[in-house]
Amino acid sequence: EALSLGAMAAGCKFMSAYPMTPSTGIITYLAGKTQEFGLVAEQAEDEIAAINMAIGASFAGVRAMVATSGGGFSLMVEALGLVGMTETPLVIIEAQRPGPSTGLPTRTAQADLAFVLHASQGEFPRAIFAPATAEDAFWSVVKAFNLAEKYQVPVIIMSDQHLADSYRTCHKFDLRKVKIERGIISDTELAKIKNYKRHRFTPSGISPRAFPSQKGRIVITDSDEHDEDGHLTEDLEMGKKMVQKRLKKIEALATEIEPPQVYPHENAQIILIGWGSTYGALREAVDILIDQGVDVSLMHFQEIWPFPTQFVTSIL
Repeated sequence: EALSLGAMAAGCKFMSAYPMTPSTGIITYLAGKTQEFGLVAEQAEDEIAAINMAIGASFAGVRAMVATSGGGFSLMVEALGLVGMTETPLVIIEAQRPGPSTGLPTRTAQADLAFVLHASQGEFPRAIFAPATAEDAFWSVVKAFNLAEKYQVPVIIMSDQHLADSYRTCHKFDLRKVKIERGIISDTELAKIKNYKRHRFTPSGISPRAFPSQKGRIVITDSDEHDEDGHLTEDLEMGKKMVQKRLKKIEALATEIEPPQVYPHENAQIILIGWGSTYGALREAVDILIDQGVDVSLMHFQEIWPFPTQFVTSIL
């Protein structure tokens, strides 16, 4: 529910999924809010259709999201490459459960991180979040949409059965703190660009983003490697430049990542490392060990990739 509320607060208007435990609660919740909040919650025939629907919605200018579990994400991997190649913003929620294959559908696990980090062939930037609490879940989705559109990349939020099926009391979310960064150029700005190119080379690697219904310009992209206009190309030099262009965005994206929380201090002899929903259990373990005289702290990640190397190495 917190992930769903965060999506609505962020202005998500299209969500598609094929039901798969433990992610099903997201589309179930949003389906009940479609009329009230003017959004589409589409149950697709399979995960491949679900992610491609969301890609189409995002390309058309709508904030879009998909939700699945590890097995469903396996089916989405080719389309994840389409997101990377076309630089189409997308938020993906991957709610983990034990695998491989069907695995244990009603149990929890944290086994998909390496898979999600390296999914799809080739190279393109992505961001990976792993909320620790309901509050984290809400705000991580808001930030995920902003980064996805600002940098035109996929942002993957890693949940799991423990986080999905836990209930807790929390303070009311302060919607005044929700800031929306669409990363889309306005019609006025677009009109000033004489020769619009969807994949224009820029110093940051981020091209001006318009969408097809905007007046007076043609917006083209392709799953094949393409030139600045979005037309497919077999030119090796152009292909090399495009790969470098897309990867260049990692530098600025990395500056947006919050470092891990360290509790209670950074100078302990032993540091436990965790991420995502393990926060509560690990923090309790640290408190118990400290009471027993052990010099221990916790380093816990909620924003995993790009990895905050400098911060981590300064402590470890």
